[in-house]
Amino acid sequence: MVKLKIDNREIEAKDGSVLMKVIRDTGTEVPSMCYLEGAEHFTSCMVCVVKDRRSGKMIPSCSLNVEEGMDIISMDEEVHEARKTALELMLSEHVGDCEAPCQITCPAHMDIPLMNRLLAQGKFAEAHRVVKKDIALPSVLGRICSAPCEGACRRKPMDGAVSICLLKRFAGDHDLNKETHWNPDKADDSGKKITIIGAGPAGLAAAYHLALMGHRCKVIDRNKLAGGSLCKEVPRKELPADVLAGEIQLIEQTGVLLKLDETVDADAFRELTASNDAVIVAVGKGESGVSEWGLAMHAKGVEANAKTYQVGDTNVFVVGSALKPSKMAIRVLGQGKEVSFSVDQYLSGRVVTGEPFMFNSRFGKLQLAEHAEYLKESTEGDRLEPEVLAHGFTREQVMEEAKRCLHCDCRDMHHCKLRIYSDEYGADQRRFKSDERVMCTKLDQHELVIYEPSKCIKCGICVRITESYKEEFGFTFIGRGFDVVVGIPFNETLDRGLKKAATKAALACPTGALSLKE
Repeated sequence: MVKLKIDNREIEAKDGSVLMKVIRDTGTEVPSMCYLEGAEHFTSCMVCVVKDRRSGKMIPSCSLNVEEGMDIISMDEEVHEARKTALELMLSEHVGDCEAPCQITCPAHMDIPLMNRLLAQGKFAEAHRVVKKDIALPSVLGRICSAPCEGACRRKPMDGAVSICLLKRFAGDHDLNKETHWNPDKADDSGKKITIIGAGPAGLAAAYHLALMGHRCKVIDRNKLAGGSLCKEVPRKELPADVLAGEIQLIEQTGVLLKLDETVDADAFRELTASNDAVIVAVGKGESGVSEWGLAMHAKGVEANAKTYQVGDTNVFVVGSALKPSKMAIRVLGQGKEVSFSVDQYLSGRVVTGEPFMFNSRFGKLQLAEHAEYLKESTEGDRLEPEVLAHGFTREQVMEEAKRCLHCDCRDMHHCKLRIYSDEYGADQRRFKSDERVMCTKLDQHELVIYEPSKCIKCGICVRITESYKEEFGFTFIGRGFDVVVGIPFNETLDRGLKKAATKAALACPTGALSLKE
């Protein structure tokens, strides 16, 4: 045994133990990208660095054994900055999106690629659940949305964007047209009371998401029908009344109480703020009375925090056209979802920060030469258009159109260490960005895995795994210096290189560079 100090704590460790593991055993997390337990050390990522208190030097904790008398600082400003810089250097060569451009552009932040994959497989009920996680009115929005997501679709310059709106509409209709509807999971009753003023898309969305979080929601509207601008401004031939009514009824089934034909004046507003744990103002364009409720106003609407929608430090939150006029139903519906996070944080006594978003790697537009690479995971063919728009797609057309999705998102976005650590350390992908980027390529010649070299951080884990499995043509480092890449030697194919270790290597990859197809 040896004695050492870690963060001024004296500890004992077995002689020959890896410093990183000893620090972790004390309860302090140390990030690592290139460490592979049981394999020879290969120090490359440098995100595991700690500081030697005596010399002030940064040392990689994954490849150093403990020694008698060590005095280690596991975290301070210098260590944090060193780890952040290491991440930024890796990001400078990492060409890949965490979330697809369509999802980032969607104001409701819906997981569009996952919906597409499920629809392509005929898993319509599962696709509907993915949509309803973020969009309270999918059948409605699938008919009237201005589709900013389709404008961002990487397939658009090739042969037309994927028909995301019509696919979303089908997913919504699939449940809406069933006798027994999907019943979403709800959190336990919080006992907290929330009143939403305004039954338009923003108010309905806020009520839906907050109800699923376990809160008691009541929606007040001065009109006799719920729907706001969806009733007043959208022609019935575009949005049939039964579709809107059906989706509103599904929102009510989550426990939301609708009180229609009820006007809120200044006195009523004061009473609501006093008797409720939170109040959300979601009235539409032209609604009278808001300026008389004692809320601070600017030229376009109520003054509120642009990220959290909270009015000062009060229990009042404002979304939709009361905040700023908007003609996009999906934008105000997205605000309704976002404000639910702020209200839930407020009600639970947490700091109100709004909807949480993780770090996202982004690399911009595809070059012409990269189109063929992305089409490897898709099907050829122009964008489908339904024979009669009002009827939408058939089941067969839905599956065919959904298969046109290019799979721009990362297969490992929820477990990618590069993304998780970049988010934790506030890494800036642009800090060391060069003028030219690596071309995106996809090695898709294996039934189990796919390899995207542009996402590789050269950690060497797959190299060591294929060596341990004695693969004849396993992964290796090719080239020298800054030009080194990880690949299959002698221009062999991926299936020839990974005959034994494919699954093991994919699961160990710290990014989405080598990933399982399913």
